[in-house]
Amino acid sequence: QVQLVESGGGLVQAGGSLRLSCAASGRTFRSYAMGWFRQAPGKEREFVAGISWSGGKTYADSVKGRFTISRDNAKNTVYLQMNSLKPEDTAVYYCAADSMGIGWSAGEYDYWGQGTQVTVSS
Repeated sequence: QVQLVESGGGLVQAGGSLRLSCAASGRTFRSYAMGWFRQAPGKEREFVAGISWSGGKTYADSVKGRFTISRDNAKNTVYLQMNSLKPEDTAVYYCAADSMGIGWSAGEYDYWGQGTQVTVSS
């Protein structure tokens, strides 16, 4: 069982930065791939970034070059550094854990956090 708690969301102006954190409980954190997803009002939840247990990373094209995912297995935490934010990045951001590797679909993930709101003003 893995419990996930996100933090770090907030209101920021376009062009600004935020760092999201996702703290995980459980001794098996290091064996999970971790992903960040987001969901804007009226839209489906979409993949943002993922990191494997060994540190391999993948990003959605819409955030590539602006967002960076990282993990600290000693702290059971995964991060999402978001730079050059745009109004279209506004969404609730969720972290999730996948026992089978980085998945692009929300349905592939085993555990989810409660989400943190990110709002980017123009």
